[in-house]
Amino acid sequence: MAFDPHKLMSWPFKDVMRSYDDRDTLLYALSIGLGERLDDERWLPFVYEKQLKALPTMLTVLGMTDIGFMTDPDIGLDLSKMLHGEAGLEIHAPLPATGSIVSRMRLVDLIDKGPQKGSLLYYERHIRNGFDNTALATERGCFILRGNGGFADTSRVAPTPHAIPDRPADLVCDLPTLPQSALLYRLTGDRNPLHADPDLAHAVGFPRPILHGACTFGIAGHALLKTLCDYDPTRFKRMDVRFAAPVFPGETLRTEIWIEDEPYLSFRSKVLERDKVVLDNGYAQCDVVASVRDRLRSSGVLA
Repeated sequence: MAFDPHKLMSWPFKDVMRSYDDRDTLLYALSIGLGERLDDERWLPFVYEKQLKALPTMLTVLGMTDIGFMTDPDIGLDLSKMLHGEAGLEIHAPLPATGSIVSRMRLVDLIDKGPQKGSLLYYERHIRNGFDNTALATERGCFILRGNGGFADTSRVAPTPHAIPDRPADLVCDLPTLPQSALLYRLTGDRNPLHADPDLAHAVGFPRPILHGACTFGIAGHALLKTLCDYDPTRFKRMDVRFAAPVFPGETLRTEIWIEDEPYLSFRSKVLERDKVVLDNGYAQCDVVASVRDRLRSSGVLA
């Protein structure tokens, strides 16, 4: 079936409600690696129902709704060549530990890179509290449609990514992934067999199943929450990244953080075992950037 960009961009999205309980919240935290050290009391509220807290990046799991456009034959997306290119999450209010959310997706832009080059599909989701309709978050991202290009009269240039400073990172956080991380993360909702089936992984060129990009996103969010926010979710405000390479379950993720002179920070994540950048062009905001900057300057880490 030929690709129909007009039908894609006019897809009729609807509100979708999803309820979640303490089991969902606990499972998400465990799937991105929390719980390794129960002697750290800061971790406990995320993995134990007493005084339970939800991780901010859990919103990316709850917001995964209404994606029927991907498999509609009249649109003609080549899913075998579709990749998740970018992900972002802007927090408007803390996510309750249990409850329900209402989300609605919309497609923002479709950039044709030309024949044989594919296209870029930008989207956003608005996520609201299902009980009082208050805004919880806006999720943004980009799908790389490698098999769907050459439909426009002219190609367009994609937005310039956030630049990473050309100097050593100011802060570093190493977090291990579990050998079973992908199998756990699948239980949160995304059961793509690429993350579990060795035969399928081999067929598409990987030596073994890879970790979900959204799981890698969540682990990097954990690093920011730990390093900058002292595990206080109310301080976490925004996180945007580009996916650069896959992670294999069991590898160690090092998140490098740069404190800027502006009210934001830059970051990227790499796999230590392969010295490979897997998340790049990271941009984040939290309520403590100024205080962290002052602390680093007073200790001589920052000029």
